[in-house]
Amino acid sequence: QLQLVESGGGLVQPGGSLRLSCVASGFTLDDYVIGWFRQAPGKEREGVSCITSSGTSTNYASSAKGRFTISRDINKNTVYLQMDSLKLEDTAVYYCAADRAPGSRWYLGRAYDYWGQGTQVTVSS
Repeated sequence: QLQLVESGGGLVQPGGSLRLSCVASGFTLDDYVIGWFRQAPGKEREGVSCITSSGTSTNYASSAKGRFTISRDINKNTVYLQMDSLKLEDTAVYYCAADRAPGSRWYLGRAYDYWGQGTQVTVSS
C-alpha cells in the first residue's frame, strides 16, 4: 500500500527556516515523481516544488525559488523541503504527493495520484 507521511511543520517567525519531510512507504522514490504542494485558507492549492524519479531534476514555483530546496534520501525513502527566509505568506498546510509521470505540469495537483495528510506551517511574529 502506497503511503506518504509528512512531518516537520510548525510555528516559525518571519525569516526563519523549517525542513519538511515526506516519508514514502509501499514504493521506492526511483519510480515516482514527488511534489510538494501547499494550501492556505481560502486559497487554491499551489504546487511548490517537485523532484524527478531519477533525483536529477527539480522544479520550483516562482514563490519558492531561491528560498526553498527540495532533496531526497533514497536510503530513507524520504523527500525533504528545506524552507528558508520564510514569509508570512508561506503559511499553509503543506502536502507531498507522488505520481509515476505527472508530466510537464508538475505543479497541478490533479497530476498526482497519491497524497499525504499534510503538515501545518505557520509563519508569524
